[in-house]
Formats: sequence, structure tokens, C-alpha cells
Amino acid sequence: MKNIAVIYGSDSSEWEVSVRSGEFTASQIDGARYNIFEIFARFGNWSLRAYRMNGQARQELPQNSVLVDKSDFSVVLAGERIKFEYAYIMQHGTPGENGLMQGYLEMLGVPHSGCNAFVSAITFDKFSCKSYLKDVDFVKCADDIFLRKGEAAKELAQKAVEKLGLPMFVKPTDGGSSFGVTKVKAVEDFDKAVEYAFSEGNMLIAEAAIVGRELTCAVYNNGKENVALPVIEIITDNEFFDYEAKYNGHSKEVCPAHIPDLLRDEIQETSRKIYAHLGCAGLVRVDYIYSADGLYFLEVNTIPGMTSASLVPQMVRAAGLSMTDFLTTIIENS
Repeated sequence: MKNIAVIYGSDSSEWEVSVRSGEFTASQIDGARYNIFEIFARFGNWSLRAYRMNGQARQELPQNSVLVDKSDFSVVLAGERIKFEYAYIMQHGTPGENGLMQGYLEMLGVPHSGCNAFVSAITFDKFSCKSYLKDVDFVKCADDIFLRKGEAAKELAQKAVEKLGLPMFVKPTDGGSSFGVTKVKAVEDFDKAVEYAFSEGNMLIAEAAIVGRELTCAVYNNGKENVALPVIEIITDNEFFDYEAKYNGHSKEVCPAHIPDLLRDEIQETSRKIYAHLGCAGLVRVDYIYSADGLYFLEVNTIPGMTSASLVPQMVRAAGLSMTDFLTTIIENS
């Protein structure tokens, strides 16, 4: 049986969400087919938290009782060295979503879920990812301004308003779960929004707010072709789909979305095109705003949330698939 490591936890503000995603993913992987090992990795401390072997029940371990040997990505359990033969990465944020974990595994020759290190780095950075898509003819991108921490920002607020209008969004280029994001509705709020975004990272993007319906679609490769899952519409009670809306019940997620078939087909086809254009692998989720003048790209999530209530599991269920079979497909084709 192949030894699969599910890696969760992260060095970012999303680490707790990552733990929930990782634990759910590990629970859904086929224990009759694979040995599953749950690895908690945060700030360089990697330890085995739990495991399922030979179809047996899940066994939990005391924290830091079994550490991962990073020289060959293995653990010693009951006197036996176990080398992991595949990694399912469920780390939201750094180092799992920005290419660092992928680079480590690729240097060791360990296959892993999802995109390679280069594609992960590009897609994790919102400004870089948009730069790859600004000239395509199948999706629109909102106007934006890029700023690196420490750069001169004299009169930037006024310049941003002149270029982007109000309201606008200010957010870290490399964050997730809406940490560090502000919807700016007045010019005097811009500087505070910049400070908040820089509390999460060293680069930010100010982006024109597009009015419309928020829609999302996931794509994966089944070994033969890139497949788009059902589209979800996100309807939030808040100003935007922020952390509270995502994780504390202040939004409604309609799956499948109540949209015309032509729009559904457009979103699914656009998602497949973005997946191919960026060179994605495994499972990714693409987020959009559908406005009066067309479909706008928001971002790509190369390690989308995978708690039981997350968007992708909802899509999988709506497609009539079991999570266990779906994860087997991802593992065998990435």
C-alpha cells in the first residue's frame, strides 16, 4: 500500500483552516488503498499527528512525539522507518501554496498533489497571476495598482482613486481567506487599508471593485482531460466574502448556482482554459465576478479549502461523486 502524507498547518494566518482542511482530506482518502499519515508542519516543526495503516482505525499521537526526517521525508514509527511515497498538500498560505513545499518535494523526487513549484508561486501571487491573464481573450481582469512595502507611496491614495475609482479593494498579493483585505469606500481610508494589508505580507494590490455576482468553479484532471465541477454562487451578508462570511456562517453558497446554462458553460470552459493556460495540475478553484460587462477573474486557489463545508466538497457532491473516489482520482493523476 502506498504511503501518503497529508501535510497541513502552515506559517500563515490560515494555519487553523489548513488543519481542518487537512484532517477532513485525510479522513476521506481510501484507507483500503493507501496508508495515510497526517503531518502537522508549522515554522519548520514537522511532526506526525495521526495515521491509518493497513485499513485500521485512525491512531492519534502526542504532539511532537514523532518528528519528520526532512532529509528523506520519512518518520520512524514503532522502530520502523516509513518513507512517504506521495504528499497531499493541504497547507493554505506559505509554504504549501507558494511553491516552497512543492520545491522541497520535487527535489526529493516525491510526487505531490497539485501544481508544481513554479506554477504555485505564480498563482499564489495575485498580481503575478493576473499578469499572465491580462492579455487573454476569454476573461477580463479588473484594473489594479501594485505596491511593495517600503516603496515611496506619496499621494498614492489620490492616484489610486483616480485610476481605480471607489470603492476599491486593497489586499496582500500573497494571502488567502481574506486576511488583510479591506474594501475602501473613501480616500481617507486608503492609508489604513494599506497598513492592514502590509501586516499580512510585503506586497499589496489595490484593485477596482467590480459589481456583480460572485461565482466559483473548480477544475481537476482525471487522467484523460481537464474536468470542471459544478459552479457555485456565493451570496454574502457582509460587504464582501471576508473571513467571517467564509467561516462563521455569514454567507449562502448556492450549488449548483442558479444561472443560465450559457453562463454556466462559459464559466466552466473559462476555468478549463485558465487551468491549461497557467499550467495547473491536480485540483484548483477559480473565483470570478460576473458583471454587466462580462466575466472578471478574481483569483486562482491551487489549494482550495477542503473542510466538510468548503466549496469544493460541495461541488463534488453536486457532481454526484464520492469524496473518497474523487481524492483517489486526484492522487492517481497528479
